[in-house]
Amino acid sequence: MLEDMAREVKRVLVYRLGSMGDTIVALPALHLIERVFPDAERRLLTNFPVSDKAAAAAGVLGSSGLIGGYFHYPVGTRDPLSLVRLWWRLVRWRPQLLVYLGGARGVESARRDALFFRICGIRRQIGVPVTEAMQETQWKPELEAHEYECERLARNIAELGDAHLETREAWDMRLNEAERAKADEVLTPAGNRPILGLSLGTKIPVNHWGQENWRALLARLGSLYPEYALAITGVASESEVSEYAAAGWRETAGRDAVVLNLCGRLSPRESAACFARAKLFLGHDSGPMHFAASVGTRVVAVFSARNLQRVWFPYGKGHRVIYHAVNCMGCGLQTCTIEKTKCVTSISVDEVLAQVRAELDG
Repeated sequence: MLEDMAREVKRVLVYRLGSMGDTIVALPALHLIERVFPDAERRLLTNFPVSDKAAAAAGVLGSSGLIGGYFHYPVGTRDPLSLVRLWWRLVRWRPQLLVYLGGARGVESARRDALFFRICGIRRQIGVPVTEAMQETQWKPELEAHEYECERLARNIAELGDAHLETREAWDMRLNEAERAKADEVLTPAGNRPILGLSLGTKIPVNHWGQENWRALLARLGSLYPEYALAITGVASESEVSEYAAAGWRETAGRDAVVLNLCGRLSPRESAACFARAKLFLGHDSGPMHFAASVGTRVVAVFSARNLQRVWFPYGKGHRVIYHAVNCMGCGLQTCTIEKTKCVTSISVDEVLAQVRAELDG
């Protein structure tokens, strides 16, 4: 039956909202869709970026070939005119199949989405989470933690086959030669030094560990690993805070310290190509963190507890996440006013330093 559908379907609509990290964790699902429908035109329905720190899905997928076109709309819109315009664009394209990779926004919301897509003429729908089991991340008793978001997505579209999450191919961003060449160019001043990648950005305020903590951590690391080059990426608006944190490294790494502040100089995919050259990546729960994990670089990440443990951790073995399981974990808040972000501010510089040393010295 799947083989028949693969032959018949010529236009596949994939639904996935979000920005960098949301797109990266959906990579195994996108690769699976391509394997099943290699000859179909695959387009992504996604949202416009909600922040200058949140790159659009097109900026993440680039020329990978996983998606051939995009439909955009304002996230959360209830404007009738905007919805009618979206309906008309979809009706004109005439998709034959919907593969739903949406987040867990509740069963009723998923049912409304399913109805909208049926009104658009899409009768075949896969992955729409119309049950609580499809919405919720499953508990893994053997790990005493929840499944990853990428595992939930793969489970919901399992009728298409195995997403092969454990393979490198499932996470391949398909960086091109120009993107790798750009990374080589901006990293030239590092010479033959090993590279420590860093990104202090995150679009969610509650995820911020604090610039003083980062400066203190980099001061300690600069004294321990002066032979490393520090490469910092992010958007242009993060350049100043990155420079402030990097001052800690410069103070202790000596006169020959190499700090490359690349904020605002690279596309998301060029940043990923830089991370592929790094020995280790440091950062928050953020899109760049997922980029680093995707290209096979080990990660040390500082996490708030706004999401349940493990759900949005970097996927793969060897990553080190500092996460404090406080009583209010899983709150989902973007800004914390009651607990004063105790989940992330209670993480000490010593804790993070220990994880970095365990990785670099190991």
